[in-house]
Amino acid sequence: MPLGRLAALIVSLSFGLNCLAQEPAAQALTVFAATSLTDVFEALRDEFLQANPDAGILLNFSSSSTLAAQLIQGAPADVFASANERQMELVVEGGIVAEDDVRIFAHNQLVLITPGDNPADVDSIRDLAGEDLLLVLAAAGTPIRDYTDAMFASHGAEFVDDVYLNLVSEESNVRQVATRVALGEADAGIVYQSDVIGAVGGQLRTIEIEAAHNQLASYPIAVLANSGNASLAAGFVEFVLSNAAASILVEFGFCAPAILSEDPPPKLTPEPMLEAAEESEDPETACRPQPPASG
Repeated sequence: MPLGRLAALIVSLSFGLNCLAQEPAAQALTVFAATSLTDVFEALRDEFLQANPDAGILLNFSSSSTLAAQLIQGAPADVFASANERQMELVVEGGIVAEDDVRIFAHNQLVLITPGDNPADVDSIRDLAGEDLLLVLAAAGTPIRDYTDAMFASHGAEFVDDVYLNLVSEESNVRQVATRVALGEADAGIVYQSDVIGAVGGQLRTIEIEAAHNQLASYPIAVLANSGNASLAAGFVEFVLSNAAASILVEFGFCAPAILSEDPPPKLTPEPMLEAAEESEDPETACRPQPPASG
């Protein structure tokens, strides 16, 4: 190749590389979120990116306890969304999140599930203490297991002892519990009400748990103190707390808190149900998501 053409090619390549280097890199967030948030956070991410097409969001799902441990050990991330307040408290204690930045964006409740054909004839929580029943739960230390243990304890010590005699498997997260039961590998399990939304829900029979025994799961979210993109991370958190996000959360089986922000979303529960909740001894557990109005 003649020297003149070679020199021109080198200049051209150099100019192209310089242009690429000068283009602003796409803003990217890493969001650590509880497994029970998988479907709804994927939907929230897609909605957020429509308004922020130059951004990118990497979602990392696992048990809240696992995610909290990873963050405390130095795993890089921008946002943490937990399925209970205790795991967020641990991250705050570790200096990873400022306490004043933590906000509750959703609630959830427990439900009892069986396979669709219900081979063990399970009709209530009390039936879990019967003989020859295969029960599957999430592993100890996960938020869903903490809520489940508290729910069982509210039925008395003898009931707790009998129930755990039937425990045959402990799964690393709540979605695996739903899957095991849906496949007929267990007679019953305890999951969040949001876990019976979607395809797997069609293979399950869902039984509500009495309000006096059910547990209200709170979902906190916060920007990490060492976020490399704090402004975009704060924008994502504000979106999760917005009216638009509230309707998506409800669609996926979650309940909005009483107050999300200074501009709270419209009421998601019909007035008659609100009145019933006010009359109950524990109104917070009267969390019943309503689908968005059609049209």
